[in-house]
Amino acid sequence: MKKSGMKFTVLFLALVPWLAHAGGDEVVVIYNTRLTGSKLVAEHYAQMRQVPEAQIYGFDLPTTEEISRAEFRDQLQFPLASRLAVDNLWRFGSVTNTTTNGQPPRVDHPVVASKIRYAVLCWGVPLKIAADPNLNEPGRENTRPELLRNEAAVDSELTWLPLLKLNVPLSGPLPNWTYGVTNPALLHPTNGILLVARLDGPGVDIALKLVDKALAAERDGLWGRAYFDIRGLARGDTNYFLGDEWILQAGELCRQLGFETIVDKNAATFPAGFPLSQVALYAGWYDENVSGPFALPKVEFMPGAFAYHLFSYSAATLRTTNRFWAGPLLAKGATCTMGCVNEPYLSCTPNVAAFLMRLTVGGFTFGEAAWAAQPVLSWQTTVIGDPLYRPFGREPSALHAEFARTHNPLIEWSYLRVVNLGLVHDTPVAQLAALLETIPATTNSAVLTEKLADLFEMQGKPDLAIGAYQRALKLNPSPEQRIRIRLTLGDKLLGENRKADAIDNYKQLLKESPDYPGTPAIEAKLDVLEPKPTGTNSAAKNEPQNK
Repeated sequence: MKKSGMKFTVLFLALVPWLAHAGGDEVVVIYNTRLTGSKLVAEHYAQMRQVPEAQIYGFDLPTTEEISRAEFRDQLQFPLASRLAVDNLWRFGSVTNTTTNGQPPRVDHPVVASKIRYAVLCWGVPLKIAADPNLNEPGRENTRPELLRNEAAVDSELTWLPLLKLNVPLSGPLPNWTYGVTNPALLHPTNGILLVARLDGPGVDIALKLVDKALAAERDGLWGRAYFDIRGLARGDTNYFLGDEWILQAGELCRQLGFETIVDKNAATFPAGFPLSQVALYAGWYDENVSGPFALPKVEFMPGAFAYHLFSYSAATLRTTNRFWAGPLLAKGATCTMGCVNEPYLSCTPNVAAFLMRLTVGGFTFGEAAWAAQPVLSWQTTVIGDPLYRPFGREPSALHAEFARTHNPLIEWSYLRVVNLGLVHDTPVAQLAALLETIPATTNSAVLTEKLADLFEMQGKPDLAIGAYQRALKLNPSPEQRIRIRLTLGDKLLGENRKADAIDNYKQLLKESPDYPGTPAIEAKLDVLEPKPTGTNSAAKNEPQNK
C-alpha cells in the first residue's frame, strides 16, 4: 500500500506545473530618503533578493501617504524614468506607427530596450496621488463622467512609465493591453508596462517581513486552506454579479488544484465565529472595514498567504490595523495582497480568478499575476508584496520527496493535496481513505486525521468518522482547527443520538477556547441539550451566601 500511495503522489502532484525563479537583477528598489525605515526596508529586500546595489534608488518624497500630482511628477515619475535611462537600465527609442484615414505616420518614443521589469516601492513611498482640479484634458468626451477623475494609486500610475514620452491621458483608467496574457514575457517595459509592487503596511516591521515570508513559501511551498466569500448574488445582477463570478471561479480553480477549499455563499461575510484555520488563500467581498474572523487578534495565515478583500477603499490607507482591509490583512500575517486607494468601480478592479490562475497554474510571479489580472492601469489599484514571489516555483513531486527524506511535517499538506486531487479525479473514496490509514504521516497529523474523518463520513461510516475526529483532537491541531473539529464532532455525535458525549464535547470546546466569538451560540445549544431545573438559577441568586 505504501507503493500505491507513492503512485498517487507522483500522478497527482505532476499535474501542477512549475517555472524557475525570477532574479533580483530585474528589479529597481525605490525608497524615501526622508524616512530611515524606508531605506531599511529597501536594503533588506535588496539583500534577500540579491538586487544590485546600483539599482537601489532613493528619492526625496513627501512622508504622507497622499501626494499631489505635481509632487508625483516632479519628485518620482520623471526622476525615476531619467535615472533608469542614465543608468542604462532601459532605453527610449523612436518607433514609427502607421495611422488610418490618410494621416501621416506617427513617431512615438517608448522604451525599446530594458534590463529591468520590476519596481519595488518601499514603506514610506507615498501610496496615492490626489486629484488635481486644474488638470483639463481635451478629447475625453466619450469617457463616462464618473471615470473622468485623475486621482490614482502611485503603483498603478507608475506601471505605464515606459510610455512616459507618449501622450498618455491622466483622467480616467487606461486600458491594460496586457490584461489576460498567458505569456509572462509580454509583461515587460518594451511592451509598455513596468511591474510595480510595494513592501508596505501599518509599520516598518510588517513591511520588512514580506520578503522573508515569501522566500519561506518559495522554499517550502504554499500550503494550507483556501477560503472564498461571495455575496450570493443572482446572475441577473448586471451591476455586481461579476464580483461573485470572479471569486467563484477562483474557488473552483483552487478546488481543482487540490486545496481544501471553502466557499461561503451567504450574503454576509464570514462571521466572527467561523473557524478560519491555516489560511493559504482568501478572497471575498464586500465589507468596508476588516470584519469577522479577520478582525480577531490572531489570524492563522500560513507563510506566503495571499489575502484579498474586494472593496472600493480597501487600501485607502495602509497605516491602520483595524480600518479598511489591506493594512489589517498585512498586520495579521498575510504575505501579499491588493487593494484600491479610491473608488475604482467593479469592472476596473483585479480579476482575482485570472490572478490565481496565473499565480498557480501559469507559474507567474506575484507581480506578473497581479498586473496580468488588472483590466486597467493609471487607476486605483495598489499591489502589496514581493513582486518576485513565486509560491509554486518548485516541482511538486520533488518537494514531496524532499519532505519525506527530511521528515518535514509539511508533508501532511502535500498528502492532503494528493487526496483532494484524487477526489477531483473521481478516485474511489474508500481507496483514498485506505491511503491515509496506511501512510505513517497520518499517525501524527491532525490535518490528515481530520481529512480521514471526512472521508469516513462521505462513505456513510459515522462511527469511524467520530473516532477519527476524536483522534485528531489529540494530535495538536491549530487553535482554529480545534474549534472546527469540535463543532463538527458535536454535530456528528448528535446525529448518532450520543447526547451526553455531545454535551461533553461542547463544554470542552468552551474550556479550550474561552475567547471563541461563537461562545453564546454554544451556550445556547447547551441550554437546550441540558436544561436546568426551573427556578434553580433564580433561587440560587436570591439565597443569602455564607462567607
